[in-house]
Amino acid sequence: MALIDNGVYVGGRRVEAPTDLDDTYRIMDAHAGLAWIGLYRPSPAEVASVADEFGLHPLAVEDALSGHQRSKLERYGDTLFAVLRPARYRDEQEHVEIGELHLFVGPDFVVTIRHAESPDLASVRRRMEANPELLAMGPEAVLYAILDEVVDEYEPVIAGLENDIDEIEDQLFGDSDDDALSRRIYTLSREVIDLQRAVHPLAGMLEALRRGSEKYHVDVELRRSLRDVLDHVIRIDERVVSFRAILENALTVQSALVARRQADASLAQNDEIKKISSWAAIIFAPTLVGTIYGMNFDDMPELHMAFGYPAALLAMAGFAVALFGVFKFKRWL
Repeated sequence: MALIDNGVYVGGRRVEAPTDLDDTYRIMDAHAGLAWIGLYRPSPAEVASVADEFGLHPLAVEDALSGHQRSKLERYGDTLFAVLRPARYRDEQEHVEIGELHLFVGPDFVVTIRHAESPDLASVRRRMEANPELLAMGPEAVLYAILDEVVDEYEPVIAGLENDIDEIEDQLFGDSDDDALSRRIYTLSREVIDLQRAVHPLAGMLEALRRGSEKYHVDVELRRSLRDVLDHVIRIDERVVSFRAILENALTVQSALVARRQADASLAQNDEIKKISSWAAIIFAPTLVGTIYGMNFDDMPELHMAFGYPAALLAMAGFAVALFGVFKFKRWL
């Protein structure tokens, strides 16, 4: 059943809790009250029923049915249509789960169409019903309460992202798998961008509500409350922007560190090659002398010299020492 919570309110107090939409319309007309209808993934027929009853604009209804909308606020006559993108953070997967909530706010009704588990609209309704004075301010008060809940639910997301970014900063200069760390930074950057797309439009939406509040005779205290939510949104948006900058810098630093480590490894490898080549040349010189005089030809005058053997040893040692000195001078050894 898509109708998960439903109520008709008079003077800020619930007078009826209808079990279906037709009863809601009847009771609402009978009491001249405010209808607050909560739908969860409704069918097209249920959305069409609400649209027919309250005269919702076809374009807004189409958006509500198709889903996957950006955060926005639109006015069709005396009806407001808002799309909100609530969020939850799955810390184990380091994933920002973005939901979607559609609201139709008219002179005597509020219709919420939720496409995800968040936000917790049940807690919003309980809080509003515990404060009849606020609920008596009408549909705008319900809109404010829902906006406030959506923005409040961003805080745990911000805290989760901040914790993961702190871990990444610790890993940057520690012992970590370069590929895994680069992938983690990039993935978290994508999550931050998704959150920014959900949060950033809210400031403009709330500004538009504030500008129109006098024209539509919104209570002064409610205007102040909306201003407080706007301040909260601006702070969150600034933090999200800073997270994105930090992660971009982290990815740049990680790339530089990987390049430096690769360069250091290449230099170390070159040094090893130089050492091996140097010792090979040093060993080759005595081997060459010994090989020449080990060929056993008859016509080799040096074989019959009295000092031939010591001279050969001296030549071997001389070549080795000379090459060692050359390589040491060139710092190959």
